[in-house]
Amino acid sequence: MRLLPAALLSALLMPCLVEAGAWPRDAGKGFLSGAVRLSWPQDLADWTSVRPTQDYQTLYLEYGLTERITLGFDIGRSVSGGSKTVAFAQVPLRDKDTGPKLSAQLGFGQISGDMVLRPGLSIGWGMSHGWLTFDAQAEIHLNDGATDYKLDATWGRNFAEDWKAILQLQTGVQHSDPPFVRLAPSLVTPVGRGFKTEMGVTYGITGDRSMGLKIGFWRDF
Repeated sequence: MRLLPAALLSALLMPCLVEAGAWPRDAGKGFLSGAVRLSWPQDLADWTSVRPTQDYQTLYLEYGLTERITLGFDIGRSVSGGSKTVAFAQVPLRDKDTGPKLSAQLGFGQISGDMVLRPGLSIGWGMSHGWLTFDAQAEIHLNDGATDYKLDATWGRNFAEDWKAILQLQTGVQHSDPPFVRLAPSLVTPVGRGFKTEMGVTYGITGDRSMGLKIGFWRDF
């Protein structure tokens, strides 16, 4: 009978697995997301038209190879703003029913044509009706050793009928640039057959003078 309270507690504290972060994917289960991201200068005096000054797409895939190994691909923009294609593997370091979850990640791929190694560390807490995660990564350019860093803090809240609200604080520093801090709230809405849409905005707080719009989808499989 002790298993029932433990199972109920685990279900209550289990977050929505957006990107796995500190939580491993179940074996044989996957997650796919894609988005179009548009941005404009915050200062309207810098506008020359209503066309976005930046326009790019992202694609993110995770798959639970085993109960402990999650594989994935990350395609989009790096900390430096260059194009990236990175394959990665992730394993849990702490996966208890109570307390924080902790996972390590190692990725390899290309950023702006340079070969990169991307180690990462994620820690997360499941909360009643939501979750909190901190995801840190380093993008190490193998040709010259230059390293860029990022740290994202994400708070999520689950609502009725599988609606979700997300508030993310994105931070990073490129080896030759000052650090940046960006705020990125979004709303996730189910549309059926495992698909969800995500609508969000971004706003640079420091080191980033842009504001933007994100239109994307999620798919669990």
